[in-house]
This record gives sequence, structure tokens and C-alpha cells, in this order.
Amino acid sequence: MFEKKILVVAAHPDDEVLGCGGTLSRFKNKEIQIIFLSDGVSSRGKNLTREINDRKKSALNFSKTISHLKPLFFDYPDNSFDNIMLLSIVKKIEKIIQEFKPDTILTHSSSDLNVDHRITNNAVITAARPIDKYNYVKTILFFEILSSTECNFSNDSPYFNPKVFIDISKNIKKKISGMNLYKNELRKWPHPRSKIGVETLAKFRGLSSNNKFAEAFEVGRLFIK
Repeated sequence: MFEKKILVVAAHPDDEVLGCGGTLSRFKNKEIQIIFLSDGVSSRGKNLTREINDRKKSALNFSKTISHLKPLFFDYPDNSFDNIMLLSIVKKIEKIIQEFKPDTILTHSSSDLNVDHRITNNAVITAARPIDKYNYVKTILFFEILSSTECNFSNDSPYFNPKVFIDISKNIKKKISGMNLYKNELRKWPHPRSKIGVETLAKFRGLSSNNKFAEAFEVGRLFIK
């Protein structure tokens, strides 16, 4: 786990900070590549070029703090991944996996309320299926996203059920500062996507793992040889 190369596959810019910003800050000595499948804004209305560019700039600025590699931006329609052939998304992710050869992949949980998050999860586990040419992928972990994961109250869907907790007690400030870069996405307390909300979740995951602050992950796959 977290041997040399970490690939983050996020549906939207800011998901990387909310889901695993503290972990990325902790392991920034590794080689980290981030993929964003959509802009996270375009479904909100028309004439949003400025907002889209601002969010992309925020993603670039956060990436600079944890990696020398620039994030990759794809152009799938925001909040409409269910209108795209899954194979199209799988092939794009598969190509990056083949080129980057990560040992660890971090992505969304399938239990999320957001449709883009769920389809991203499906695409990643398909693209990184355990066959010979992908034997370098040892670990796949699924992160949670505030205002999405905890909002799924459907009886038909599984709840986020983490088994891996990463101590980010020394990295919580980096996570908060990462969200500050996405100032247009921050909300006021008691909205879950507020500074207090981000810190509260990290404290709660810390309580679950005997740490001051932690990030939690479901296990998608873990190979030990």
C-alpha cells in the first residue's frame, strides 16, 4: 500500500481534497497523478466558463502542493455520466493506468449519492481489473465525499463502510487549506461541505481509529504477494 505511485481518479475537482487530501499530503513523497473526469460545474447552468476555469485553477494549485505532475482533465458532462457509455470512461482510465503504472488507486465509493461518483467507481474497478498486464496495481481504496456519501439514505444502497483509516493528524491543516483553494465550493456551517464539516468528519474518523484526525477508506482490492 502506497509503495511508489498513487493514481487518484476523481469525478470532479475538489473531490481529491475532500476524499483524500490529507492522505495525499502525507504521502506527497510518492509519485502522485490525479485525473478529473468532469469539470464539476457545467450542470449548474449556462455561461459558466469563468467558474469552470476557476475550479480548474484550484485543482492545479492543490496539485502543486502534493505532486510535480499536473492533473489530467477530461471533458465528460458534469452530473451526466449515466448518459455516457461506460466503456468510453473505462478506456480513458485504462490508458492512464497503462502509462502511469500505479501500485495504489484512490477513487470514489459506490455507495455515494452522486451518480458521477458511482460510475467513476465502476469504471475504475473495471479498468483496473486483475489481469496480468495490470499486476502492478496492488491496492484500490474508495474514499468518501462530504455532502454526497453521507446523504445516501436509500434502503437499496449500501452505506459507506470503511476498513482502512489513515492518520492525517499532521496533515489536517493541509487538507483544510486545500479546501480553501476551492472557496466557491465551500459552504457555511452546518453544511457538510464547510470548513467545520471537513474538520468534523476528520475528527470522527480519528475517533474510530484512535487518532486526532483521520481519513477513512473502503477496501476495493488489496493484493499481498
